[in-house]
Amino acid sequence: MRRREFITLVGGAAAIVGPLAARAQQGERVRRVGVLTPYAAGDAEGQARLTAFAQGLQQAGWTVGQNLQIDYRWGDGKADTMRKYAAELVALAPEVILASTSAAVSALLQATRTIPIVFAGVADAVGAGYVESLARPGGNVTGFTALEYAMSGKWLELLKEIAPRVTRAAVLRDSAIAAGPGQFGAIQALAPLLGLELRAIDIRDAGEIERSLNSFAQSPNGGLIVTGSSAAGIHRDLIIALAARHRLPAIYYAPFFAVAGGLISYGPDFPDQFRRAAGYVDRILKGEKPADLPVQAPTKYELVINLKTAKALGIDLPPTLLARADEVIE
Repeated sequence: MRRREFITLVGGAAAIVGPLAARAQQGERVRRVGVLTPYAAGDAEGQARLTAFAQGLQQAGWTVGQNLQIDYRWGDGKADTMRKYAAELVALAPEVILASTSAAVSALLQATRTIPIVFAGVADAVGAGYVESLARPGGNVTGFTALEYAMSGKWLELLKEIAPRVTRAAVLRDSAIAAGPGQFGAIQALAPLLGLELRAIDIRDAGEIERSLNSFAQSPNGGLIVTGSSAAGIHRDLIIALAARHRLPAIYYAPFFAVAGGLISYGPDFPDQFRRAAGYVDRILKGEKPADLPVQAPTKYELVINLKTAKALGIDLPPTLLARADEVIE
């Protein structure tokens, strides 16, 4: 996503005091929305997601500087930082807050149980305790789930399909979120059927990721599965580089990994989730309650293959797999 396009769409991230004050004086009500994301302001994926959110709001008739003010807080994925920014947003008293990933939802729920929260990019909202059920969330939170645990087994199947000789798989997970152990458990259930030995690697910081993968790669016939989490997204460049350095066939949970140089990804269109989340924000601003808006699942999963990376690793991908791909990067 071009940075210029993002700035054009969401340039009202800071309070636009002059225009907003003028509109208010003219009697037009300006609504206030907060956004909390664990991605840094310069992160391309973070920009793509929030650009899609801004586009969705525009399509619903909202214009920053006219009838809408958006306050953004960009994070670094660390719990302390997210809690700080969550508290700052809540203090601004927005009418609804968009939460990007579990890292944002968890921090916001420590700060408010009354302001409506719409999430996107969250894997297990029920398991994490964010909602009572998908059909009836019940509290001040609703949104769009990113992953179903059943697809975690699909990652393992894909790994075996592209690299039949793999007998060991490192599974990167964030055990600090409910989806981390959940995704690993789904993979673990299938591993014996495919003759694979698993090693769970927790994503805490860059140093631990590098040490753990360097150690794992000392033995042959290894592969890598990167499960869904904001921490993995934040450290994606490092993870992709380590997979390339150690020549590890790797499967990733989202298309932006393959675009960035990862071998294969299978997962939802995350910007689309944020575009759809704008629809829920619109409905809440118009009077609906998050408790009555069901949590929605992805409408489509995409298989993206980076053929350039496959060639660099010396992997001949099956023609049947290439034919199934939604996108092949050459």
